Amino acid sequence: MFKVEIDEGSGFCFGVTTAIQKAEEELARGGKLYCLGDIVHNGMECERLRKMGLVTINHDDLHHLHDVKVLLRAHGEPPQTYEIAKQNNIEIIDATCPVVLKLQKRIKRESDATVSSSDDGSKQIVIFGKKGHAEVLGLVGQTAGRAIVVESLEEVKEKLDFSKDIVLYSQTTKSLTEFRDIIDYIQTHLSPTAHFCSYDTICRQVANRMPYIRAFAQRHDLVLFVAGTKSSNGHALYEECRKVNPQTKLIERPDQIQPEWLQGIHTIGICGATSTPKWLMEQCQTYILTRV
Repeated sequence: MFKVEIDEGSGFCFGVTTAIQKAEEELARGGKLYCLGDIVHNGMECERLRKMGLVTINHDDLHHLHDVKVLLRAHGEPPQTYEIAKQNNIEIIDATCPVVLKLQKRIKRESDATVSSSDDGSKQIVIFGKKGHAEVLGLVGQTAGRAIVVESLEEVKEKLDFSKDIVLYSQTTKSLTEFRDIIDYIQTHLSPTAHFCSYDTICRQVANRMPYIRAFAQRHDLVLFVAGTKSSNGHALYEECRKVNPQTKLIERPDQIQPEWLQGIHTIGICGATSTPKWLMEQCQTYILTRV
């Protein structure tokens, strides 16, 4: 008999939990509810909510909707989204994560101050994040597109002008170690005449999962990491698991579990991303114990 343990620290973060609760509450009241983008980067959870009546739309769709309710997910949105909603008499159900919302406001203040000051526009507002990610698009939108997005230390070297002032922020779900490496590099290469400041805006609920999930992965013969294919947080955590336990498999649903993976295995750990529902990990556990 296998021993199967579900990681208690895995599953939805606070922001995702709140967004889903708001969606469920609105759907329970009846009427149609739209969501701008996938409410969470997990296909199974999106399908569950679709069956409850949630309709996922994109930004092009938003332009053509009028007099409806639209939920904004935890990732946040740029100012333009709110402007379109106002023009089209759309009621916004705002589920932007408080951590993301605080970061948006901070970046907007910085951007507005830079534009209104005697600064010639040379100050570089830099965001360490994944280009095209929903949260990053919302953050860049606070600067009217002026912010520079860097995905790695190599891009910092290529894109930034170290003779000019730099202010650095981070997407809330990025690696704390990588962020600190970027800070160290900028500090050691900045011109003596330029100024640099950085704001650690990484969500600790997410960042603290890295060391915990490594320890969890080491305790088991086999690790099943459950995450949606669109989850950047999921891929990052999966790679951390795989570094310490090569017997880590990335799956999206229970029926992807292969019987041959379990040969000679005694302990199995099941964990997931901040976008992975607990019920899905429990389904994987049941699948192993009853069908494999």
